[in-house]
Amino acid sequence: MSLPSTSSGSASRTASVGHAKEDRHFVTALARGLDVLSVFRSRDRTLGNQELARRCGLPKSTISRLTYTLTKHGYLEHAQDANGHAGYRLGSAVLALGSAMLARMDMRQLARPLMQGLADSSQAMVSLGMRDRLSMIYVENCRSESALTLSLDVGSRIPLASTAMGRAYLCGCTDTERETLLERIRVQDEEAWPETREALELALRHYRDHGCSASFGDWQKDVNAIAAAFRPVGGRSVMVVSCGGPAFSLSPEFLMTQVRPQLVAVVRRLQSMSGDAR
Repeated sequence: MSLPSTSSGSASRTASVGHAKEDRHFVTALARGLDVLSVFRSRDRTLGNQELARRCGLPKSTISRLTYTLTKHGYLEHAQDANGHAGYRLGSAVLALGSAMLARMDMRQLARPLMQGLADSSQAMVSLGMRDRLSMIYVENCRSESALTLSLDVGSRIPLASTAMGRAYLCGCTDTERETLLERIRVQDEEAWPETREALELALRHYRDHGCSASFGDWQKDVNAIAAAFRPVGGRSVMVVSCGGPAFSLSPEFLMTQVRPQLVAVVRRLQSMSGDAR
């Protein structure tokens, strides 16, 4: 895995903006509207224009026009938080889009029994995820009834660079895809890049040696997890299965010696099943 060296982030941003302007097929207003929808997180009750402007890096006046339009089309709804402050929440039109996508994801149905079996045997949370920008999104979760697991659920987002699931994705995608994502990670946090680069280089070596990636307290100090990636046949995007939970109940040794062989077997089975389902 060739990782980009540290350099000026402003030059990369300028080049990216310039490329978008040169692309006559690129609709900037549409992209900005989608950016507004994408910054909502599962924990957010409502977001006001000021907070949306901060998260999107756009002027508040631009955000106001975008939220007005998105509300008119049902992608946002007016709402108030617990303190009575006005804001927006995702509307039913977004739910319809998400439901339509999840309904056609046959991989969720194929994966669920295997994931539940792994969750029961490991006493951990087992998740299926896909990438969205620089995050991984859970599209399926399985838990053991007797396990104390994480509070994350379907739709939750976790970082790409510091989590086992995100690192597995980076290891499982093509060299070209990886290089593009690594540059975006570097530009996002230039100061942290040297440390991030070192961690990702270690992740690739770990994946080559063990068939999985790991995050032992790297994302959250009290969370341990391992993950493995696969690409369903037919050119579909890389997907990742992760297994993790509280560090006090899931030690690195237990995950690597007891859980890893089961995880790798599940991923190999899903890879073969995706071909059978065509």
